[in-house]
This record gives sequence, C-alpha cells and structure tokens, in this order.
Amino acid sequence: MSELPYIDGDVLERLVPVGRAVAVLEQALRAGLDPELTPRRPAVDLPAGQLLLMPAAAGRYAGLKAVTVTPANPGRGLPRIQGTYLLLDGDTLAPLAALDGIALTSLRTPAVSALAVAHLAEPDARRLVVFGSGPQAHGHVLALREVRPVEHVTVVGRDPARAAALAGRCRDLGLTAEALAAGAPAVADAVRAADLVACCTTAAQPLFPGKLARDGVTVVAVGSHEPGVRELDGDLVARATLVVEARTAALEEAGDVIIPIRHGTITSGHLAGNLAELIAGRVVAGPGPRVFKSTGMAWEDLVVAAAAYEAWK
Repeated sequence: MSELPYIDGDVLERLVPVGRAVAVLEQALRAGLDPELTPRRPAVDLPAGQLLLMPAAAGRYAGLKAVTVTPANPGRGLPRIQGTYLLLDGDTLAPLAALDGIALTSLRTPAVSALAVAHLAEPDARRLVVFGSGPQAHGHVLALREVRPVEHVTVVGRDPARAAALAGRCRDLGLTAEALAAGAPAVADAVRAADLVACCTTAAQPLFPGKLARDGVTVVAVGSHEPGVRELDGDLVARATLVVEARTAALEEAGDVIIPIRHGTITSGHLAGNLAELIAGRVVAGPGPRVFKSTGMAWEDLVVAAAAYEAWK
C-alpha cells in the first residue's frame, strides 16, 4: 500500500492561495451545494477538552476533519486547537490524502468570511477593525483585502504585544495600521468609523456595544461555535441584515444568534438568508448594519481540501 500523501500548511498555502479559496467556495455554492444538508458536527467531551468531528460529502469527494480543543495546552506551550483532515474518494471512500487540519481551518474560515463580505459589504470599504491578534485575525486581513480595497487596519487585542505585532504585519503589506488594547476608549471611535469589522476571538461576551456599529458597516463574527457564547450583542444583531452559513447550524451552535432569540430580541425569522442564498442574490441588505455569523462547517473544509488535492496531483 502506498503511503498516504500529506499536505502541510506551507504546501496548502501554495496550492490554494486565499483568493483561490474564495473562488472555489463560491463555485461550489453556485454548482448547487446546499449548506443546510451538511451532516451535523458531533462534539465529544473528553477529560482534557473536546473532540470535534466534521464529516462532509459533495461531488467526487468526501472527507472528515478531526479537531481537538484542549484549554490547558497554551500553558504547556502547545496549541489550544489541533487537528487533521482526511480526504476520501466520494465513490469508494478510499483515503486520498491527509492535510494539516489547523492550516485548513486557518485558510477556509477567512475565505468564507471574504466570500460573504464580497456580497454584503459596501464596494469602497477601506477601514477594517479586527478584534483578535492570532492566526484568524491575520487571515482575515489577508482575505478581506482580496475582495475590498482595505487601506487601514485597527487591531484590537487583549495582549498589547501580539496586537502590535499584527499591526506591524499589516504595515508590511502596505497598509496603515494601529494596535489598540481591548477596552481602550479609542476602540469605540474605531468601530464607529469602520467599514468592516472582523471578530476573531475566543470571547464569551460581546466585544463592543452594538450601537457603535454604523448603518452600512459589515461585521463578520467567526470566533465561537457554542450556543452559550457570543462576540456580538443583541442590539447589533437586531438592527442588522443577518446572514449565516446555514440556518440549521446557526440555530444549534451560534450563540450570537441563539442568545438574542432566547432573550426575545429577535426570532428565527430575523435570519435574512444563508450563504448560498446570499451568493444567489436572494438576500437584500437593509438600511442597518450587515452581519455574517460563521460557526465553521464541514463542507467548507471539503471544498478547499479537494481543491488542494487536485492542484497537488
């Protein structure tokens, strides 16, 4: 039996640059992929943390991502989240390749956000506020500037050194950038002036008062996939044209949606559409903010992993 090929993060980045990832995700949706039919994501509690299993099948491929979440790992100098992706032939279910699961997540999550932003945001969106300073925050800067003419980035982080480092990386890209400490008074001014806001944190409570978000701003929230935590408050969600990857996933996993429903701030009917409906032009943005809430779905991993495999072979 031949050795199963392994696509690591560096190779994945070369095979599927973020702009290409945005394109293949859109192509899959336009070809008829229905996010609502993605199998549910089992979450298994373990003594050390949590195991997430993300299966999907579409077209000529199937696949499974296994992700572990270990809260104690950062104190050991290890990643909090680890994982591997297994790509399978859709007909025979024979293994085709293994991929770095965290690199895959780090690529597809901002690519999904960028796809939503490409169909939601004002065409001249230039000012971006990023909450968070980790890989997802950096990935969102790279992805969003693929679809909008981003010129200025404000990085808001709990760790001043990491926020400053990300702002420096933004300046290396030719952008103007600043770093702000979470909770600093200047954060409110940055949010008020923003055209785009990307929330890429592990926060359990809203990152900023929703009333600060101006009409027309586009906010993406990707940091949580649990019903009891959220990055956005009910005021913002209630005012917004609200788009999700899939209604089924959002109503089970997205605290940013579930908590306002539980509090009676909105109903499930407030959801303007899912990502496929947005791409198809069936979502009309209202006069207020636009919000895209992502929990991460297995079909996204599959589409990008398949693109990487086809570019590799």
